[in-house]
Amino acid sequence: MTRTTYHYEGGVLVPRRKLLLSALAAGAGATLGFPALGNNKPLKGVTLNASLFSTAYSKQLRPLIPEFEEATGAKINFDTPSFPVYNQRTDLELSTKGSAFDAVNVTFIYSSRWINSGWLTPLDDYLRDPSKTPASFDAQDFLPGALAPEKGSDGKLYGLPWLAEVMLAAAPRFDLWQREGLGLPGTTDALLASVQKLNRKERAAGFVAENHYGWTFIPFLQAFGGDVFRKAPHDLYPALDTPQAIAAADYFARLLREFGPDGVVSFTPDQALQSLKTGRGHYGVQGQVYLAQLADKEGGKFAGTTAWGHVPAGPAGRFPGTAVHGWGIPVGSKNKDAAWQFISWATSKATLQRVVADGYSAPTRRSNLESAAYQQRMRVNGYDLGKLVSEGLDLAAKQGHMAYRTVAPYPQVDQQIDKAIALIVSGQSTPEQAMKQAQAGSLAELRRAGVAV
Repeated sequence: MTRTTYHYEGGVLVPRRKLLLSALAAGAGATLGFPALGNNKPLKGVTLNASLFSTAYSKQLRPLIPEFEEATGAKINFDTPSFPVYNQRTDLELSTKGSAFDAVNVTFIYSSRWINSGWLTPLDDYLRDPSKTPASFDAQDFLPGALAPEKGSDGKLYGLPWLAEVMLAAAPRFDLWQREGLGLPGTTDALLASVQKLNRKERAAGFVAENHYGWTFIPFLQAFGGDVFRKAPHDLYPALDTPQAIAAADYFARLLREFGPDGVVSFTPDQALQSLKTGRGHYGVQGQVYLAQLADKEGGKFAGTTAWGHVPAGPAGRFPGTAVHGWGIPVGSKNKDAAWQFISWATSKATLQRVVADGYSAPTRRSNLESAAYQQRMRVNGYDLGKLVSEGLDLAAKQGHMAYRTVAPYPQVDQQIDKAIALIVSGQSTPEQAMKQAQAGSLAELRRAGVAV
């Protein structure tokens, strides 16, 4: 990425690049989206501890941080451990309201716990204060579906989203589908009929999914009219042994057992993607962070024939899985104002656009989704992946079906679901036996976590 330097103009940090300076001279008002920080080096002597799990965004953001440090005078300690380590460490630190972190990722699966426990700082006052946030930051540019999970039960905003992932479907050899007279399936019935017809044609399996079934199975569970809990986040009594849940598990396990590749129950996300990229799978469901890679002409064997679409709808409707992560400020931080300067920079239009230009495929701003760099990469073979992502996020925000994944004890239930689907696929249990076992295991885990069920 090109290094950019900045200076203050009218109290706002702006880049020195000729292109943006020309826009300023022309009255376009192009700025980096930095808050109005006042004099040069306004954060000199301030050390900020920022923590985010290791991901594509954190790797792309890291080389930009020296620019923020140079412009503000702040020193940023940027910690990026693995996802499980990050969550364990941050959950403990937030629960004590400690001051070890100034800016943290609001992990999607813990957002309800962290926000509604009062462990994070409301951001609304920062957004409303023009001395801290210029109009150019444009918070309305964030996708509504990306902002929704960052709000608490009090309606206040506690995080600025940097990642918005939506589960999509893809068919790498769609030319074969068309030769067979098939379209991309829009329903669960159509999907089953399609994979039955295509399975093993040209030595490719009909259906591929990663073995994190607490993520890949849930859109099918909800499509059949089931859910993880009776009514998350308020009623956390498990609902895994209902007739709808058992029917969904039977359907999903059948896709894997009869039409999946050999060893599919051990497939990681990367293995599932590789199966599609090499043409060993006719149809798969994954987040767009993975499926967008099928458009890579250098690394994708079937970039020119891939089709993308929404996950199929079932009798109860369509329920795409979504995941949103955002930057937040712990209540124990001693540098809240400085932390705000950092996270508003990290989620500004310009910063997010730079990581998008570098290949990032999960931005949270509409301007980034509609940018030429994103559109050039995400409009492929007549399919608009950015539009599919936006539609999925909007549907999730409208229906609220992702509430199950934002409650604190979901990871324990997630493991029960993983076990249940694997048992059904392997033939060790019937769908009814496995889902009743998952129900009992989930109840035990919830009670162990102190949930009244």
